[in-house]
Amino acid sequence: MTTVLVVDDEPAVLDTLTACCDNAGYEPIASLDGKDALRLFFQHHPDLVIADIMMPGLNGFELCKRIREVSEVPIIVLSALGAEREKVQGLQAGADDYIVKPVGMAELVARMEGVIRRAQLPPSESTSVYSDGAISIYMDRQEAYVYGKRVDLTPKELAMLAYLTQKARKVVSVAELLSRVWGSPHYSEDSVKWHIASLLTKQCGQPRA
Repeated sequence: MTTVLVVDDEPAVLDTLTACCDNAGYEPIASLDGKDALRLFFQHHPDLVIADIMMPGLNGFELCKRIREVSEVPIIVLSALGAEREKVQGLQAGADDYIVKPVGMAELVARMEGVIRRAQLPPSESTSVYSDGAISIYMDRQEAYVYGKRVDLTPKELAMLAYLTQKARKVVSVAELLSRVWGSPHYSEDSVKWHIASLLTKQCGQPRA
């Protein structure tokens, strides 16, 4: 059975999320704080993590970073913090999706299914190695280089860059990116915009000065 680590410091919210997982056919693993959640992560190796941001001990941003150091497990941030800077910080910390509370349980389940489905897709051999003289991508090593210099990209940024290089000189819609990179059209279009902005900041796709 698919296991989901659910982390929230509000007991009532945690109960609702665990019930949602149960009803969707997932096995929930519940935690009220970030440090305990990290312990449970290493103990149970869940298939998905849903984490709040404001938590005692270890906040959601740090939890994402710690998990990303050792695993590519899908992570959804579920938080009442909805400012753009917080969403960007969550995505940069390694989250695959950022959902602002409150959220309907049907939408949450759809997002969960989307990130799990994406994680289970086999790697594309056509994007294992790419080089055009400016950008080089090695999907098997999860590395990218711009003019020979390695660029520190998140897994989602790397996947988006790899897909965009396949579609060079073609118009790629946000909907197409959501479907092919995120694996589901249910994600927010803002997620695509933030990741593109991050790639541009890291000079991926920009000419060398």
